[in-house]
Amino acid sequence: MSVELASRMAEMRTSEIREILKLTQRPGMISFAGGMPAAELFPVERVARVTEEVLARDGYRALQYSTTEGDPALREAIVERMNQVLGTDVRSDEILITSGSQQGLDLSGKLFLDEGDVVLCESPTYLGAINALRAYRPRFVEVPTDDEGMVITELERRLAENDRVKLVYVVPEFQNPTGHTWSLERRQAFLEVIARHDLPVLEDSPYAELRFEGAAVPSLKTLDTNGLVVFLGTFSKTFCPGLRVGWLAAERALRERYVMVKQGADLHTSTLCQRQVAVYLELFDLEADIERIRDTYRRRRDIMLRTMEEAFPPGIVYNRPQGGMFLWVELPDGTDARKVLERSLEQNVAFVPGSSFYPNGGHENTMRLNFSAMPEERIRDGVRRLAQVLGEVLEEAGEGAVGAEVPAAAGRTLGR
Repeated sequence: MSVELASRMAEMRTSEIREILKLTQRPGMISFAGGMPAAELFPVERVARVTEEVLARDGYRALQYSTTEGDPALREAIVERMNQVLGTDVRSDEILITSGSQQGLDLSGKLFLDEGDVVLCESPTYLGAINALRAYRPRFVEVPTDDEGMVITELERRLAENDRVKLVYVVPEFQNPTGHTWSLERRQAFLEVIARHDLPVLEDSPYAELRFEGAAVPSLKTLDTNGLVVFLGTFSKTFCPGLRVGWLAAERALRERYVMVKQGADLHTSTLCQRQVAVYLELFDLEADIERIRDTYRRRRDIMLRTMEEAFPPGIVYNRPQGGMFLWVELPDGTDARKVLERSLEQNVAFVPGSSFYPNGGHENTMRLNFSAMPEERIRDGVRRLAQVLGEVLEEAGEGAVGAEVPAAAGRTLGR
């Protein structure tokens, strides 16, 4: 069949992560690739009880169409949690329930972007955001980013050089892919610049509650006094991703525009799933669930780091994130992480090459490792196999030797 597709399809790409995840279905595969929660922590029996409760209370309503804005009880619960946990000052009429926070990205592209407009983003940035916004044919301009966030002088330079900036996208908390967290000072300086230019900001915050150590930093939404920050949240990383329940928080007038574009996309997020989340929050202690998740992920991060320190060859640099689900690895200049991936897949170990997270390409010597999804022994085994592959690749390139002693600098911190 030969049909003519919309010209925007020329910009669309399959998600490299999703393609790699297909390979992780092979028996025996140890995957550090996806941003997958630990499935064994899902409260399956409680969700079964909640589903029975929802259907018993108001089954006909739970199976019916509902409003685009979202279930009122769920929106109120989200407001309470955001204001208590994050210190925001949002109201329920500023909340829109979305089908995962990923839908919030797509709706934002539809709302803000015309072809040729500029999106400013961190360098690197979340691949899912690149894919969602790319459909609207913007130009991505990367802002150099260090372990405290966007470099403010570079942000100002890019704003001066580009006259069609329409949107700024950031992940300030345990960023995907690097695990970095912005400092308070950097957040404040960022918002000062944004206010001068009157630009909307998408603050994507799926990991804020997954802090293992260190002091929490106020969200951009909390610090924003100009109504410019649109906050994207989700229950995918703290509850159950399969329910696909997320939300956005925006000033009411802007939230109403989001409602309009969502009505054209799916009318509303699953009524049943929204009620399941709302009743779960009513009957059970989500905070206790999240504490178990934190404890598990902290152990897994520590095991991954310890094994990397023991086994990785010299010349490789990685960070120690204070939370989230990822850590970031930089290989010696000239090393191709895709070549490493090919070899590691032969050893049944998967990860994501870091170049996927740069919208304009490059940085082939980087890689992202996920530590949340695999049990401890498989993390140890997988890191050792990966270390063996890295040693072979670097030895071939004349950069190191298998079994070489790892200097302390090999684990130098790249991020907060």
